[in-house]
Amino acid sequence: MPTLETLERFIAQVEANAHAEAVEAFYTADASLQENQEPPRVGRDFHVAKERAVMSRARSVTSTCVRPAFLNGDHVAIRWIFRFEWADGSVTRLEEIAHQRWEGERIAQEQFFYDPQQRIPVPRALD
Repeated sequence: MPTLETLERFIAQVEANAHAEAVEAFYTADASLQENQEPPRVGRDFHVAKERAVMSRARSVTSTCVRPAFLNGDHVAIRWIFRFEWADGSVTRLEEIAHQRWEGERIAQEQFFYDPQQRIPVPRALD
């Protein structure tokens, strides 16, 4: 079960757009992440590389935790809003709920729930 302090450090790191660093610091080596009902992807190193690849394609990123975050034993639920401005000027705004299962002070399993239509970039003028 994570402490409230650990959860707050995790949220702060994501809000600072240090996504890959948050994965390195707060996920187990064999962490499982799942997008909606897609098959889970396993392995912290894989997720770190994926986060770095996404962040390298973005001109700017804003990551916001919509409070409150919910902590109940080993389970955490966080509502996030992410705004990515891409190199071509298009924008992706993604609002999701992340449901996490922690083992001690690290995330072992996470599933994201969001409307996949949000992943389609829109021209900046329409953002």
